[in-house]
Amino acid sequence: MPDLATLLPFALLIAVIGAFAGVLAGLLGVGGGIVLVPAFYYAFAGLGYDSPQLMQICLATSLATIIVTSIRSVMSHHRKGAVDWAILRSFAPGIVVGAVIGVLVASSLHSATLQAIFGAVAIFIGLYMTFGNAAWRLGEEMPKGVVRIVVSPLIGFLSVLMGIGGGSFGVPTMTLYGVPIHRAVATAAGFGAVIAIPSVIGFLFVTLPDGVAPPFTIGAVNVAAFALVICMTLLTAPLGARIAHAMDPKPLKRVFGLFLILVALNMLRKAFMG
Repeated sequence: MPDLATLLPFALLIAVIGAFAGVLAGLLGVGGGIVLVPAFYYAFAGLGYDSPQLMQICLATSLATIIVTSIRSVMSHHRKGAVDWAILRSFAPGIVVGAVIGVLVASSLHSATLQAIFGAVAIFIGLYMTFGNAAWRLGEEMPKGVVRIVVSPLIGFLSVLMGIGGGSFGVPTMTLYGVPIHRAVATAAGFGAVIAIPSVIGFLFVTLPDGVAPPFTIGAVNVAAFALVICMTLLTAPLGARIAHAMDPKPLKRVFGLFLILVALNMLRKAFMG
């Protein structure tokens, strides 16, 4: 186990990452996972835990934080009557199936492959955040039947492979089918819990080789990073929300979209070039 002189800067770095993720979540309505996964990767690698299993630890730990933040968020939105429980109930079974498949796939892949997946999908999310138009529509009501059977597991599956909650895929899906943005954001918070709970249970049972995991890791979940991030995001997410109410977050969302594309490109570089 690293000594105190190594662990203290690591703890401080994780706390700063958690604070930043919380502000972004409150300000832009994006889940912290899209920030946490690459941040965890660089932090753990910097501590000397770069291994073929590192991305599994990053995904699992990010998803663990989403359990807390998404439940807190959906309860807050529910008090305002913003959650569409009918959509959440109808999509939840498929999302759970996709999340479980995602854990099985992620636990069998090495970091380089997971980095490549993260980078490719994050570029897509970044492009949507930067150039997406709220007026775009695929239909006037949420998909049913075969389309829902395909779309709902896909949301769960891709979210687990990215280590993120329901916002990045759930919100665009719902708005493209005519759900008002505030309702989509509120309902996607519920998607986050449905994705994260079964996937984290699965990741807790993943067996990693000796010596590859940072201290305080159970299965693939780093409990220390989880606790630090939760403490910080609970403090800073309300700050982000207050800033969002005081100004127009749309230009910031585009800037963050471009930032995300750069992070994703670097992930792809590391995946293919080492």
